[in-house]
Amino acid sequence: MRKNSVKNTRVNGEVHRVLAEIIRGEIKDPRISPWTSVVAVEVAPDLKSCKAWISVLGGEEVREATLQGLKSAEGFIKRKLAQTINLRNTPEITFVMDQSIEYGVNMSHKIDEVIAQDEQAQTKQAQPEDDMEE
Repeated sequence: MRKNSVKNTRVNGEVHRVLAEIIRGEIKDPRISPWTSVVAVEVAPDLKSCKAWISVLGGEEVREATLQGLKSAEGFIKRKLAQTINLRNTPEITFVMDQSIEYGVNMSHKIDEVIAQDEQAQTKQAQPEDDMEE
């Protein structure tokens, strides 16, 4: 199976969906944040390994605790994945922290700040002109 084949794309999508369901609803570890989402999944063409990019909303401590909780639950997650998806091999899952959502939120806040500063500068420039008209 090639990396970009239709079958590999379907397997990636199915593993992504099932992994998100397992993390959201079946793991009871208190270290795992309720704001955890599976951003992307890439299963190797030989179905032996899998990288799962995880995003956690919260501080660095919350992200580290969630990553530790997921690593300790790898056996449970793999067993649930094997029960749900009928694959020749159940892949070994490696969790990778993805910070793209946090980066996007941060950039959005910065854009909002710049827009607010521009509006303040425009209102300050408009005020002296109003004073001259009187």
